[in-house]
Amino acid sequence: MTACRQPIKPSYSCCMEFVLLFGVAALVSAIGFRRFVWFISLGYGFSVAAIGLMLTVMSLDARAPVPLAMSVLLIVYGCRLGGYLMVRERRSAAYRETMRNEIKDGSGTPLPVKAVVWLSCALLYACETSPILFRLTNHAPVDAAAVAGIIVMGTGIVLESAADHTKNRYKQAHPHRFCDVGVFRLVRCPNYLGEVLTWTGVYVSGLTAMQGVWQWLAATAGWLCIVWIMFGGARRLEIRQNKNYGDDPEYQEYASRTPILIPFIPLYSVAKYRWLVG
Repeated sequence: MTACRQPIKPSYSCCMEFVLLFGVAALVSAIGFRRFVWFISLGYGFSVAAIGLMLTVMSLDARAPVPLAMSVLLIVYGCRLGGYLMVRERRSAAYRETMRNEIKDGSGTPLPVKAVVWLSCALLYACETSPILFRLTNHAPVDAAAVAGIIVMGTGIVLESAADHTKNRYKQAHPHRFCDVGVFRLVRCPNYLGEVLTWTGVYVSGLTAMQGVWQWLAATAGWLCIVWIMFGGARRLEIRQNKNYGDDPEYQEYASRTPILIPFIPLYSVAKYRWLVG
């Protein structure tokens, strides 16, 4: 009997801890009931930070260096993103106007629909971060996937931070011109590229750690969903920039030679792909 039960215990424990991740994300992202957009903005950043804190405590207790390093990076990522969005929302009238035009304020959204959005977001945040949990609970050793994951994740956080900082400073000096300096010479949406790299790093770190179909499904669904959302965000930004700068020859030249999201890949436009959302 003991031999039969041994494999079940780790899986059951991992399931319960994944539910805890979901619960933490649901608790923090509930701020979206106050303002609908916060489900996917402040609720996103601070949910990831809270999950990172939970995983940090678990990693310290298990003395697991790789999950610990990645959990700390989650805290850095989430606090930076949440803090940046909070400051931008408070200080930028243009940003608030953009959010009102592009994202529903939720004022006419029925409570059951809000609840579905809330729980869906919380589940996404748990799935995105789950590879770190799986590496921790499955007691995976330090290997090439773990090291590569940390490097790619860290690179993504640095790139996203640099992109936000660059655009913020550039727009202060040139409020009516598109940003094409610094990392914006690499791709037109370097902040979204940073986001993709961050979560690709998390996913890569779990490739040699995940066990069982449900772990692979959870982690893969989280990664694919956030990549899809980032491409959707790039599409939304492209449409807005085409509207604002489409008659500017400088912008047309910039857009024709600078990839929209992935460096060195000649994909310059995603505006026609209506199946993308973000």
